[in-house]
This record gives sequence, structure tokens and C-alpha cells, in this order.
Amino acid sequence: MPDYKAPLRDMRFLIDHVFDFHGHYAALGATDASPDMVSAILEEGAKFCENVLAPLNRPGDEEGCHFDNGVVTTPKGFKEAFAQYVEGGWHGVAADPAYGGQGLPLSLGLMLSEMIGSSNTSWGMYPGLTHGAMSAIHAHGTEEQKNTYLSKLTAGQWTGTMCLTEAHCGTDLGIIKTRAVPLADGSHAITGSKIFISAGEHDMSENIIHLVLAKLPDAPAGTKGISLFIVPKFLAGSGERNAVSCGSIEHKMGIKASATCVLNFDGARGFLIGEANKGLACMFTMMNHARLGTGMQGLCLGEASFQGAIKYANERLQMRSLTGAKAPEKVADPIIVHPDVRRMLLTMKAFNEGNRALTYFTAQLLDTAHLGRDENQRQEAEYLLAFLTPICKAFMTETGLEVTNHGMQVFGGHGFIREWGMEQLVRDCRIAPIYEGTNGIQALDLLGRKVLGSQGKLLRGVTKIVHRFCVANVDHPQLKAYVAQLNELNQQWGELTVKVGMAAMKNPDEVGAAALDYLMYSGYIILAYLWLRMALVAQAQLETGSSEGDYARGKLATCEFYFKRLLPRTAAHRAAVEAGSECLMSLPAQMFAL
Repeated sequence: MPDYKAPLRDMRFLIDHVFDFHGHYAALGATDASPDMVSAILEEGAKFCENVLAPLNRPGDEEGCHFDNGVVTTPKGFKEAFAQYVEGGWHGVAADPAYGGQGLPLSLGLMLSEMIGSSNTSWGMYPGLTHGAMSAIHAHGTEEQKNTYLSKLTAGQWTGTMCLTEAHCGTDLGIIKTRAVPLADGSHAITGSKIFISAGEHDMSENIIHLVLAKLPDAPAGTKGISLFIVPKFLAGSGERNAVSCGSIEHKMGIKASATCVLNFDGARGFLIGEANKGLACMFTMMNHARLGTGMQGLCLGEASFQGAIKYANERLQMRSLTGAKAPEKVADPIIVHPDVRRMLLTMKAFNEGNRALTYFTAQLLDTAHLGRDENQRQEAEYLLAFLTPICKAFMTETGLEVTNHGMQVFGGHGFIREWGMEQLVRDCRIAPIYEGTNGIQALDLLGRKVLGSQGKLLRGVTKIVHRFCVANVDHPQLKAYVAQLNELNQQWGELTVKVGMAAMKNPDEVGAAALDYLMYSGYIILAYLWLRMALVAQAQLETGSSEGDYARGKLATCEFYFKRLLPRTAAHRAAVEAGSECLMSLPAQMFAL
């Protein structure tokens, strides 16, 4: 398994220079997030992830979770690591101080989550889902519910889940069968079964608080009839065991140390959160948090894979360089001299660093949406988040999977062997495009709901940002060619959207046919904008003689690679969008049969 080292230099480059997080925090009044505090969190978080979590990653994959008559035991060391995590105060970094949290901006919590996900994705699922449950209860719970649950969740004594999926329905939540019958004391009896529940049962906390979607007896049909309920494993106050049990855990391709559970609710007591029949809106608070976290898994696993691949490429000797021996004193040259290996490594580097920039860009918007002092500022951030969330989830997981595949390929046959650890990263990453709403669903959400559903308003919020950037840098001495390339794509983005919208007015299938390619097209343009922001800073550092000269040159070289070798993929995605739906839908279903 590759040794993980937190990429603190790249993180600081974005925090200190590209996005000016310190000025951002000051503008929001987040005075506790001082430069010294941010530095301490990064340094100490890195130590915890490198020294505690990373060594548990491969053993946890080998051992997996154990299931015995409803009891789930996590792999050796997981419970102790969680206790250390909680004791260190990490669980409440971004939580509300009213319930024992430190009240630091959400972006700091996401930076910590990045390091956790890179060092041990399976372990990170346990606190990760809890943060989502906390956000839903905080946003939609009554004062009594907040006081009952949030302090324990913040302290890490209790953990949380979200329970949506049932065996007969995944994305189509309108047809769930779980029922909630009102009881005399105001609670509800929850009956039904949920599948694929991450961290649904385990031994790491005293209690597990399930957020469960169910339907009331008089609920309207479809998604308009879904309500959300808090269903504790042990009832608060009395400590009585609730009628919820784990029926089994899944045997999975990856994230094997994360317990993925079947949960059975047999008249379990549940407590309505939010309004009746408005549960999906409440759950989306949690789902959007989870989708950003899932998108980051592409970055996290890609970073771990790159660290393994770059070390191997510098050490593995195979053949000679096509332009002559680069290490004549050795029997062969290290494989990093070969163009095809360079292609893979630079693709990994470009996506990882671009996706990290996208994560931090989005994280700042999260901060503004929650802490902004001006209503218009908060609303603008919400609009941008609505547009970017499906892109973060889908684009980052698609490219993250590509990165982990490249990492395994760099190792050649050794990459296919378990002991080297690279194949685990591929297996762990493969779930990310699937769960928390498949990437196809994210694409429909982006194009159908966010873009066409807003008559292009949400898209224009992003294209205006890119346009202003291009106008400001049109004459940049070193980067103007790339600025022009980005500006042209930005204009085409709007034109392509109009084409799809016009076609969809005649045939709604055009939206579904175009959606994924449209999302990937959008992601490549956004990353191009972010790469140019990074390149501007790197160029300025070179010109001022910064001590980070080699690092800055690496940034500029990777930006050049992105624009010349990766951004051209937009042409293929655009062509696919413009091809329309006919070639997809004309073949009768029965003709797919063998």
C-alpha cells in the first residue's frame, strides 16, 4: 500500500494564494479561523491521517467488517482510531458551538475530510455520514430535537446515517414502501426495510441515529408524500433498544471496511423532522452534503493513487528512453522517462490538482451560504452551489476513477496484485460514481433541473464569472492563448445549452441523451478556469523570485498539459450532445436481447 503524505503544500497554495481563505474568513467574521488556527488544523490533521488512519487502510480492506446475528464489528483498530479522532476534537471542527462544536467554517472541515478520505476512505464513511445527519437536524429539527441529538452527535458519542434506498427502488424514492403510523404520544411507528445503509450498524459509537424516509398513511402519491423521521437505535432518555436491527451487511467490491447494511424497522419509534410530506426537501440538506463528500472521494483516492504511482515511476527500471539513456549507470532507465507513463502521471496530476481547486472553490461558497452577512451574497452562493454540486459529485468521481486506473496501470502487472495496494484504490473508487445518486442522475439534475429548469439562470451565474476572468486577463503575456481558448469555450457553453433546450422542447428524451456529456463538458470548462487561476499565481511567483520556483514551474507545466491534452475532450462531449437522442432511442428494446 502506498505511504500517504498529506499534500499540504498544494493545499496551502490554494488556501494562501489562489483563493485567499484568510481574507475570505475575515470577510465572513470567522475570526477564530486565524492563519495560525488553519495551519495547526492542517498540520495536526495530517499527522492523524498519516500515522493513525493510513496504516489501517489495507488491513481494514483485508479484514472487512464482521456480522454476527445483527451485530457488526469493524476491523481491528477502527474503533480505537475513532476514539482518538473524537478525543482530539476533530469531529466537531465545523459544528455549532451551541452543541459543543468549534464553530469553524465548513471549508476547514472539508479540508480535513480530504486528508481522511485519502488516507482511509472506508474509515471516513463513519464520521462522514454523521456530519450529514447533523446538518439535516440542525437545519430542520425542532429545538427539542436539536438539544436531544446534536450535542451527542457533535461529541462523537453517537453517529448518524441516512436511510433512503429500498430493495425495489433506488433513485425513484416516490415508490418507497416504508410506512410511518402515528402513535398517541406524537411519535410514529416506522415499518419497512432499507438497503445500502452506510455505517448503519457498527461498534464505534454508543448509539446510531438513523434519518429515515417513510410515508404517512394519508400521504400523497410520489415524492410529494415522503416524510423524514429520526429513528434512534437506542431511544434518547430511556436508553431503550428501538425496534431497528441489521439484517445483514453487503459483500462488496470495495470500501470493505465500511459497513453497508440492510436495516429492518419493525414498528420502530420515529420522530418526525420538518413538516409532514416535506421529507425529501429535508433530506436534500443531508444529500447535498453527502454528494460533495462523495465527489471528494474521487480526489482523495486519486491523490493516494498518484502518490504511489509517482514514487514507483521514479524507481522502476524498464528499457531506455527513446532519446537515449537517462540513467546510463543503471541497467535501464526509470519508467518516468517514457512519454506514455508521463501521459498517465500528468493526467493524474492535472485532475487531482484541478479537482482540489474545484473542492476549495465550492467550499468557499458553502461558507458564504452559511455565514455571509448579506442576503444577496448568501443567495448568489446558493445558486452557484446548486449548479456546482452535481458537477462536483459526477465529474470528480469520473475523473477520480480514471486517475486510480492510471495509477494501477503505471505499476503494470504489479498494479493488479493486491499487495501493492493500487488495485484497492480502484475498487474503493468504483462506488463513487454510483452512490449518493448515480452520475447519470447528477447529470439529469444539472441539465434538466438546474440549467433548463432555471431557464439558464444558474448557468449564467457561472459563465459570467468565467467571462469576467477572461476579460481581465485577455492580454496576459504568458497565458493569453489559454485565456482565449477558455473564453471561446465559455461562449460555446451557452450556445450548446440553447441547442439542447430547443431540441428538448420537441422531444424530452433529448435532455436524458445529452445530460452526462453536457455535465462532463461543463466540468472540463470549470477546471480550465480554475487551472488558469492557479497558473496566474504560479506565474507571478516565478516573476517575483519566490522560493517555490520549481513548484510554480510544475503548476504551469501541468496547466499547459491540461489545456493541450485534456481540455480538447470538450469537443467530443459537445459532438455527442449535438448528436441527439435518435441514435440512442431508435433501436427497439426487444432487439437488445441476445
